Amino acid sequence: FNSRTRVHEYGGGDYAVLDGTIYFSNFADQRLYSQTNTQEPQPITPPVEMRYADAVIDGRRRRLICVREDHTEAEREAINTLASINLDGGGVAAGVVIVSGNDFYSSPRLSPDGSRLAWLTWNHPNMPWDGTELWVGELDEDGTMSRSERVAGGIDESIFQPEWSPDGLLYFVSDRSGWWNLYRLRDNNIEALCPAEAEFGQPQWVFGLSSYGFESAFGIICTYIERGSSRLARLNTQTGKLDIIETPYADITYLRVGAGRAVFRGGSPTTPASIVQLDLATRETEALRRSNDLKIDSAYLSIAQAVEFPTENGLAAHAFFYPPQNKDFSAPEGERPPLLVKSHGGPTSACSSTLSLNIQYWTSRGIAVLDVNYGGSTGYGRAYRQRLKDQWGIVDVDDCVNGAKYLTGRGLVDSERLMIDGGSAGGYTTLCAVTFRDAFKAGASHFGVSDAEALAKETHKFESRYLDGLIGPYPERADIYRERSPIHFTDQLSCPVIFFQGLEDKVVPPNQAEMMFEALRAKGVAVAYVAFEGEQHGFRRAENIKRALDGELYFYSRVFGFELADRVEPVEIENLK
Repeated sequence: FNSRTRVHEYGGGDYAVLDGTIYFSNFADQRLYSQTNTQEPQPITPPVEMRYADAVIDGRRRRLICVREDHTEAEREAINTLASINLDGGGVAAGVVIVSGNDFYSSPRLSPDGSRLAWLTWNHPNMPWDGTELWVGELDEDGTMSRSERVAGGIDESIFQPEWSPDGLLYFVSDRSGWWNLYRLRDNNIEALCPAEAEFGQPQWVFGLSSYGFESAFGIICTYIERGSSRLARLNTQTGKLDIIETPYADITYLRVGAGRAVFRGGSPTTPASIVQLDLATRETEALRRSNDLKIDSAYLSIAQAVEFPTENGLAAHAFFYPPQNKDFSAPEGERPPLLVKSHGGPTSACSSTLSLNIQYWTSRGIAVLDVNYGGSTGYGRAYRQRLKDQWGIVDVDDCVNGAKYLTGRGLVDSERLMIDGGSAGGYTTLCAVTFRDAFKAGASHFGVSDAEALAKETHKFESRYLDGLIGPYPERADIYRERSPIHFTDQLSCPVIFFQGLEDKVVPPNQAEMMFEALRAKGVAVAYVAFEGEQHGFRRAENIKRALDGELYFYSRVFGFELADRVEPVEIENLK
């Protein structure tokens, strides 16, 4: 068994627990199962093409209320609803629909007395970080919904994580002020709890995200992002006072609160992502599980430096800069290091300062890294997030270019050895940068998009209209999609590029990388292509992750003519002069 759901394809929110019984979605068949203690899991839904996520348990009525995604008719788009699942049904019923009619639903949350249900919903072409609605329904004794109403949200307001307080008030996060802040619904009035230029919300790529929880009716433990870094705090719901809880963690997500403790996923510039427990009385933290147990001498670690730099239209953009660091080596006097600019995926996402072994791979080998939170990234308010509206392939590229220029202008890196890489959406930014700009001397695309039009045609329901907001409505503006697709402009590309691709990738099929590779090879540009059998969208096998890192380093060493301290497996490079 594998607890993982495929609702929205990205999943999350795949289990719930009540009185020692866990209810979970099994990845292989997407059925819901129950398991008590060490007994064998038992199915509670039938073997049909249905998927389930984000469940809340209605113990009094012996049911789950969850998001259900209906794939029973392959020729039509999946149908998303809120449905109730009988906990004692013996796996014969796929559930009863209780809310329907919109394209997407999330976050069903039951009030403490079981009389009200809150949920989020939105429709194409919005993504949940663009605009969502918060609804509340009244439940009869048998669980039937008698009436419902929208209480907040709309097409231009993003709501995140509705929760009921212990005394039955509805709390939620909204960006109505321009920042994802905490609000409360009381006596039909919406009250701002702690107005701040900080982000208490996140982009809802997956279910089950949480940035706050109730310590009591009057106390909330919350996490928020300010200038790219997370803080943990206690919020007094009566006074609005925010009391900072000092921790060593700069990236805090998946926060849960109960029984005098807070548990979260935390990472810092010197520690990898870990599951952390915080004692709310003593404020002591304990790492319960680390994503890896490597012990690295801090003298080898490059610590992230938050930088803000000027970009187009008089605006500023953000990034984390990592200078080279290795206690055993130093550069010749006066020599500036090469720079690798990294563009994160999403693109509605963000990079953080949490220890990344990928980044340390480069900095420990004498290469500086700039991890860019380009316009469109999260963590800097709605206006910053909206910079990418209709501008994907332009604003993100400008910010990566201007970040590199900022560092060269300060004399921190070598302007003649600028590189850029990225995966998936970050690979698209990378390919646009090396195709439509001349700032970079080499690039690496990891399963990157080169044909935006193909992506718009072939993606799944959740993202099927995502590009409407990033580029324009399709097919009405197919001309813009072609203008923004590097695959149609290989004649403009004269920068060496290496491509890494999984041969079973369904999101960005291998032919996108292969067509770019063949075009550059025919043009006489230095180019390499490394394909991985059995890999999909993102590499998961350790040997392939290592091969991609080593291969990229080897490629740069040949392009720029520097000698490697480590012996790595060579990559075949076409047209290398």
